[in-house]
Amino acid sequence: MQAANRLQKALRTGSGLSFGAWQVLPGTNVSRILARSGYDWVVVDTEHGNIDDGAMHEAVAAIASCGVSPVVRIAANESWMVKRALDSGGICFPTSSNLHRSTDDAEQLVRSAKFPPAGQRGFGSPFAMERFGGVSQTEYLKQANDSLITIVQIETRDALQNAEKIAKVPGIDVLFCGPFDLGNNIGHPILEGTMHDELKKAITKIQRAAKQNNKASGIYATSGDQAREYADQGFQMISCATDAPSLASSMQSAVTSARGSYVHSAINMAKGAIQSK
Repeated sequence: MQAANRLQKALRTGSGLSFGAWQVLPGTNVSRILARSGYDWVVVDTEHGNIDDGAMHEAVAAIASCGVSPVVRIAANESWMVKRALDSGGICFPTSSNLHRSTDDAEQLVRSAKFPPAGQRGFGSPFAMERFGGVSQTEYLKQANDSLITIVQIETRDALQNAEKIAKVPGIDVLFCGPFDLGNNIGHPILEGTMHDELKKAITKIQRAAKQNNKASGIYATSGDQAREYADQGFQMISCATDAPSLASSMQSAVTSARGSYVHSAINMAKGAIQSK
Protein backbone atom coordinates (compact mmCIF):
# COMPACT_ATOMS: atom_id res chain seq x y z
CA MET A 1 0.00 0.00 0.00
CA GLN A 2 2.80 2.43 0.81
CA ALA A 3 4.29 1.95 -2.64
CA ALA A 4 0.90 2.76 -4.20
CA ASN A 5 0.41 5.90 -2.09
CA ARG A 6 2.19 8.50 -4.22
CA LEU A 7 1.70 11.32 -1.71
CA GLN A 8 3.08 9.34 1.22
CA LYS A 9 6.01 8.16 -0.85
CA ALA A 10 6.82 11.75 -1.83
CA LEU A 11 6.53 13.06 1.73
CA ARG A 12 8.81 10.36 3.12
CA THR A 13 11.60 10.49 0.55
CA GLY A 14 14.14 13.18 -0.32
CA SER A 15 12.89 16.72 0.28
CA GLY A 16 9.34 15.45 0.75
CA LEU A 17 8.14 17.86 -1.91
CA SER A 18 4.87 17.16 -3.71
CA PHE A 19 2.51 19.24 -5.84
CA GLY A 20 -1.25 18.87 -6.19
CA ALA A 21 -4.37 20.15 -7.88
CA TRP A 22 -7.77 21.06 -6.45
CA GLN A 23 -11.06 19.68 -7.79
CA VAL A 24 -14.31 21.52 -7.06
CA LEU A 25 -16.21 20.58 -10.24
CA PRO A 26 -17.95 17.20 -10.34
CA GLY A 27 -17.17 14.55 -12.91
CA THR A 28 -14.64 11.80 -13.48
CA ASN A 29 -13.45 13.43 -16.71
CA VAL A 30 -12.35 16.42 -14.66
CA SER A 31 -10.68 14.08 -12.15
CA ARG A 32 -8.73 12.28 -14.85
CA ILE A 33 -7.67 15.49 -16.60
CA LEU A 34 -6.22 16.80 -13.35
CA ALA A 35 -4.60 13.49 -12.42
CA ARG A 36 -2.96 13.18 -15.85
CA SER A 37 -1.50 16.69 -15.74
CA GLY A 38 1.59 15.78 -13.75
CA TYR A 39 0.40 16.25 -10.18
CA ASP A 40 1.23 13.95 -7.26
CA TRP A 41 -2.20 14.29 -5.66
CA VAL A 42 -5.62 15.78 -6.30
CA VAL A 43 -7.89 17.17 -3.59
CA VAL A 44 -11.54 16.28 -4.05
CA ASP A 45 -13.18 19.18 -2.22
CA THR A 46 -16.51 18.19 -0.68
CA GLU A 47 -16.53 21.25 1.59
CA HIS A 48 -16.60 24.09 -0.94
CA GLY A 49 -16.81 22.07 -4.16
CA ASN A 50 -19.92 20.97 -6.05
CA ILE A 51 -19.17 17.35 -5.17
CA ASP A 52 -21.58 15.10 -3.27
CA ASP A 53 -20.84 11.70 -1.72
CA GLY A 54 -21.44 9.71 -4.88
CA ALA A 55 -19.38 12.07 -7.03
CA MET A 56 -16.60 11.91 -4.42
CA HIS A 57 -16.44 8.11 -4.64
CA GLU A 58 -16.26 8.23 -8.44
CA ALA A 59 -13.60 10.98 -8.40
CA VAL A 60 -11.41 9.04 -5.96
CA ALA A 61 -11.54 5.95 -8.18
CA ALA A 62 -10.71 7.95 -11.32
CA ILE A 63 -7.75 9.72 -9.70
CA ALA A 64 -6.34 6.55 -8.17
CA SER A 65 -6.60 4.75 -11.54
CA CYS A 66 -4.09 7.30 -12.90
CA GLY A 67 -1.52 6.46 -10.22
CA VAL A 68 -2.17 9.73 -8.36
CA SER A 69 -3.18 10.06 -4.70
CA PRO A 70 -6.81 11.12 -4.14
CA VAL A 71 -7.17 13.41 -1.12
CA VAL A 72 -10.71 13.99 0.15
CA ARG A 73 -11.40 17.27 1.85
CA ILE A 74 -14.34 16.72 4.18
CA ALA A 75 -16.57 19.50 5.47
CA ALA A 76 -16.08 18.86 9.20
CA ASN A 77 -14.32 16.59 11.66
CA GLU A 78 -17.22 14.15 11.85
CA SER A 79 -16.48 10.43 12.22
CA TRP A 80 -18.93 9.43 9.50
CA MET A 81 -17.35 11.88 7.06
CA VAL A 82 -13.90 10.50 7.83
CA LYS A 83 -15.24 6.98 7.29
CA ARG A 84 -16.80 7.83 3.91
CA ALA A 85 -13.60 9.50 2.69
CA LEU A 86 -11.37 6.60 3.72
CA ASP A 87 -13.79 3.88 2.60
CA SER A 88 -13.80 5.41 -0.88
CA GLY A 89 -10.04 4.86 -0.99
CA GLY A 90 -9.11 8.47 -0.39
CA ILE A 91 -6.83 10.22 2.08
CA CYS A 92 -8.59 12.19 4.81
CA PHE A 93 -8.31 15.99 4.85
CA PRO A 94 -10.82 17.76 7.15
CA THR A 95 -11.32 21.48 7.50
CA SER A 96 -10.10 22.95 10.78
CA SER A 97 -13.54 24.07 11.94
CA ASN A 98 -13.65 21.34 14.56
CA LEU A 99 -9.94 21.37 15.35
CA HIS A 100 -9.78 24.71 17.11
CA ARG A 101 -10.75 23.96 20.69
CA SER A 102 -8.06 21.57 21.89
CA THR A 103 -5.91 18.61 20.97
CA ASP A 104 -8.94 16.45 21.84
CA ASP A 105 -10.41 17.29 18.44
CA ALA A 106 -7.21 16.29 16.63
CA GLU A 107 -7.07 13.08 18.62
CA GLN A 108 -10.68 12.34 17.67
CA LEU A 109 -9.76 12.70 14.01
CA VAL A 110 -6.97 10.15 14.42
CA ARG A 111 -9.31 7.74 16.21
CA SER A 112 -11.80 8.07 13.35
CA ALA A 113 -9.09 7.45 10.76
CA LYS A 114 -7.35 4.44 12.33
CA PHE A 115 -8.46 0.84 12.75
CA PRO A 116 -8.32 -0.65 16.28
CA PRO A 117 -6.33 -0.70 18.46
CA ALA A 118 -5.05 2.73 17.36
CA GLY A 119 -8.53 4.00 16.60
CA GLN A 120 -12.16 3.13 16.07
CA ARG A 121 -12.58 3.05 12.31
CA GLY A 122 -15.02 0.40 11.15
CA PHE A 123 -13.92 -2.21 8.61
CA GLY A 124 -16.10 -3.30 5.71
CA SER A 125 -15.63 -1.18 2.58
CA PRO A 126 -15.05 -3.27 -0.58
CA PHE A 127 -13.70 -0.24 -2.45
CA ALA A 128 -10.71 1.13 -0.55
CA MET A 129 -8.26 -1.69 -1.30
CA GLU A 130 -8.82 -1.30 -5.05
CA ARG A 131 -7.27 2.18 -4.89
CA PHE A 132 -3.99 0.79 -3.53
CA GLY A 133 -2.99 -1.68 -6.18
CA GLY A 134 -5.76 -4.17 -5.45
CA VAL A 135 -4.41 -5.46 -2.15
CA SER A 136 -6.54 -8.01 -0.31
CA GLN A 137 -8.91 -6.96 2.45
CA THR A 138 -6.60 -8.60 4.98
CA GLU A 139 -3.57 -6.72 3.71
CA TYR A 140 -5.51 -3.45 3.67
CA LEU A 141 -6.56 -3.99 7.27
CA LYS A 142 -2.97 -4.72 8.30
CA GLN A 143 -1.36 -1.84 6.41
CA ALA A 144 -3.91 0.99 6.40
CA ASN A 145 -2.95 2.58 9.72
CA ASP A 146 0.65 3.05 8.61
CA SER A 147 -0.03 3.69 4.94
CA LEU A 148 -2.68 6.42 5.00
CA ILE A 149 -1.91 10.11 5.49
CA THR A 150 -3.99 12.16 7.95
CA ILE A 151 -4.01 15.89 7.20
CA VAL A 152 -5.40 18.75 9.29
CA GLN A 153 -6.03 22.18 7.88
CA ILE A 154 -5.08 25.19 9.98
CA GLU A 155 -7.21 28.16 8.95
CA THR A 156 -8.72 29.74 12.08
CA ARG A 157 -7.30 31.91 14.85
CA ASP A 158 -7.77 29.20 17.47
CA ALA A 159 -6.26 26.51 15.25
CA LEU A 160 -3.28 28.81 14.71
CA GLN A 161 -2.83 29.28 18.44
CA ASN A 162 -3.02 25.50 18.94
CA ALA A 163 -0.80 24.63 15.97
CA GLU A 164 2.06 23.45 18.16
CA LYS A 165 -0.22 21.23 20.25
CA ILE A 166 -2.00 19.82 17.18
CA ALA A 167 1.37 19.02 15.59
CA LYS A 168 2.30 16.92 18.61
CA VAL A 169 -0.72 14.62 18.26
CA PRO A 170 0.40 11.10 17.20
CA GLY A 171 -1.17 10.08 13.92
CA ILE A 172 -1.31 13.57 12.43
CA ASP A 173 0.98 13.61 9.39
CA VAL A 174 0.52 17.02 7.76
CA LEU A 175 -0.37 20.52 8.94
CA PHE A 176 -1.92 22.22 5.94
CA CYS A 177 -2.33 26.00 5.88
CA GLY A 178 -5.38 27.61 4.31
CA PRO A 179 -4.17 31.21 3.77
CA PHE A 180 -7.48 32.75 2.70
CA ASP A 181 -9.65 31.68 5.64
CA LEU A 182 -6.70 32.08 7.99
CA GLY A 183 -6.27 35.67 6.84
CA ASN A 184 -9.98 36.32 7.30
CA ASN A 185 -9.99 34.81 10.78
CA ILE A 186 -7.01 36.77 12.10
CA GLY A 187 -8.28 40.05 10.69
CA HIS A 188 -5.91 40.28 7.72
CA PRO A 189 -7.73 39.01 4.63
CA ILE A 190 -5.92 38.56 1.34
CA LEU A 191 -7.07 41.45 -0.84
CA GLU A 192 -6.10 41.76 -4.51
CA GLY A 193 -3.59 38.97 -3.97
CA THR A 194 -1.70 40.90 -1.28
CA MET A 195 -0.80 39.27 2.06
CA HIS A 196 -0.42 41.26 5.26
CA ASP A 197 2.83 40.73 7.19
CA GLU A 198 0.88 39.30 10.13
CA LEU A 199 -0.58 36.63 7.87
CA LYS A 200 2.88 35.78 6.58
CA LYS A 201 4.05 35.40 10.18
CA ALA A 202 1.09 33.12 10.92
CA ILE A 203 1.92 30.93 7.94
CA THR A 204 5.54 30.70 9.11
CA LYS A 205 4.33 29.70 12.58
CA ILE A 206 2.36 26.78 11.16
CA GLN A 207 5.30 25.60 9.10
CA ARG A 208 7.62 25.87 12.09
CA ALA A 209 5.21 23.91 14.32
CA ALA A 210 5.13 21.11 11.77
CA LYS A 211 8.89 21.00 11.29
CA GLN A 212 9.69 21.02 14.98
CA ASN A 213 7.42 18.02 15.50
CA ASN A 214 8.64 16.04 12.47
CA LYS A 215 5.42 16.59 10.58
CA ALA A 216 5.08 17.72 6.98
CA SER A 217 3.72 21.17 6.16
CA GLY A 218 1.36 21.98 3.32
CA ILE A 219 -0.26 25.09 1.90
CA TYR A 220 -2.84 26.18 -0.66
CA ALA A 221 -1.34 28.15 -3.54
CA THR A 222 -3.19 29.72 -6.46
CA SER A 223 -0.51 29.46 -9.14
CA GLY A 224 2.60 27.56 -10.11
CA ASP A 225 4.78 30.59 -9.38
CA GLN A 226 3.37 30.94 -5.88
CA ALA A 227 3.71 27.19 -5.33
CA ARG A 228 7.39 27.41 -6.24
CA GLU A 229 7.88 30.23 -3.72
CA TYR A 230 6.32 28.09 -0.98
CA ALA A 231 8.50 25.14 -2.02
CA ASP A 232 11.57 27.35 -1.69
CA GLN A 233 10.40 28.26 1.82
CA GLY A 234 10.32 24.60 2.79
CA PHE A 235 6.65 23.63 2.44
CA GLN A 236 6.23 20.07 1.20
CA MET A 237 2.59 19.50 0.17
CA ILE A 238 1.62 22.37 -2.10
CA SER A 239 -1.35 22.94 -4.38
CA CYS A 240 -0.74 24.65 -7.73
CA ALA A 241 -4.15 25.20 -9.30
CA THR A 242 -7.90 24.73 -8.90
CA ASP A 243 -10.04 23.45 -11.77
CA ALA A 244 -12.83 26.06 -11.88
CA PRO A 245 -10.74 29.28 -11.79
CA SER A 246 -8.11 27.71 -14.06
CA LEU A 247 -10.79 26.89 -16.62
CA ALA A 248 -12.25 30.40 -16.41
CA SER A 249 -8.82 32.01 -16.74
CA SER A 250 -7.89 29.90 -19.76
CA MET A 251 -11.17 30.58 -21.55
CA GLN A 252 -10.99 34.31 -20.89
CA SER A 253 -7.38 34.47 -22.05
CA ALA A 254 -8.20 32.66 -25.29
CA VAL A 255 -11.07 34.92 -26.27
CA THR A 256 -9.10 38.04 -25.33
CA SER A 257 -6.23 36.95 -27.58
CA ALA A 258 -8.66 36.11 -30.38
CA ARG A 259 -10.20 39.57 -30.28
CA GLY A 260 -6.78 41.18 -30.54
CA SER A 261 -5.70 44.66 -29.57
CA TYR A 262 -7.93 47.69 -29.15
CA VAL A 263 -6.50 49.09 -32.39
CA HIS A 264 -7.39 45.92 -34.28
CA SER A 265 -10.88 45.93 -32.77
CA ALA A 266 -11.37 49.58 -33.68
CA ILE A 267 -10.36 48.91 -37.31
CA ASN A 268 -12.81 46.02 -37.53
CA MET A 269 -15.56 48.15 -36.03
CA ALA A 270 -14.83 50.89 -38.56
CA LYS A 271 -14.96 48.39 -41.41
CA GLY A 272 -18.28 47.14 -40.16
CA ALA A 273 -19.66 50.66 -39.99
CA ILE A 274 -18.57 51.38 -43.58
CA GLN A 275 -20.02 48.15 -44.91
CA SER A 276 -23.35 48.81 -43.24
CA LYS A 277 -23.84 52.10 -45.11
